Amino acid sequence: MQEIFEFLINAEDHLLEFSHQYGMWIYVLLFLIVYSETGLVVMAFLPGDGLLFSAGVIAASGAIDIEWVLILLFIAAVLGNTSNFFIGRYFGDRLLVSRWKLIRQKDLDRTHLFYEKHGGKALVLGRFLPLFRTFVPFVAGIGHMDFHSFNRYNFIGALAWVPPLTLAGYFFGEIPWVQQNFGLIYLALVVVTAIPIVWGAIKLGMSRLPGYKEQPTSGE
Repeated sequence: MQEIFEFLINAEDHLLEFSHQYGMWIYVLLFLIVYSETGLVVMAFLPGDGLLFSAGVIAASGAIDIEWVLILLFIAAVLGNTSNFFIGRYFGDRLLVSRWKLIRQKDLDRTHLFYEKHGGKALVLGRFLPLFRTFVPFVAGIGHMDFHSFNRYNFIGALAWVPPLTLAGYFFGEIPWVQQNFGLIYLALVVVTAIPIVWGAIKLGMSRLPGYKEQPTSGE
């Protein structure tokens, strides 16, 4: 976990060094990381948000082309979710009972609550939350969500996730204050995004308690 956090804070340094050493292969590396984090449940630990921001910072330095980065990472995000969906649909039950226990049950349970609360919108909202980003399409596959609906939310989610974070790095990442406090900025974004989702999950859990009755809001 410490290594992952260190990579998150200094991702642009590691990726810039890689681009200097291996040139165009940096595009392949960025594609594979985003695809793996969104497409393979065992890769949920990869730093997707930090990577997008860092890719924008590197593009601003001129080491890589921002247009190619946006296109490739958008494709990687869409294909990753699609792969995860079909893994969940055709292999999910077998993975859950596997003796290797590659998937933690508590992560899956939290994602089930999240998906049950938000439905297809979970594919969009989940893009901005680590773990949820990886598990939501997997759960959607297990639940046999309609593939046309899945595709619609998948594209919207990738469009809402990849360009804003990547362009934020491109336009603001070289500002010294942003570079020095990126870890705090990232954590703040996670917390702000998570608040309504966590509250929704709490309300859903409470609604299942015997005798629970939701209080009407003012004006009803």
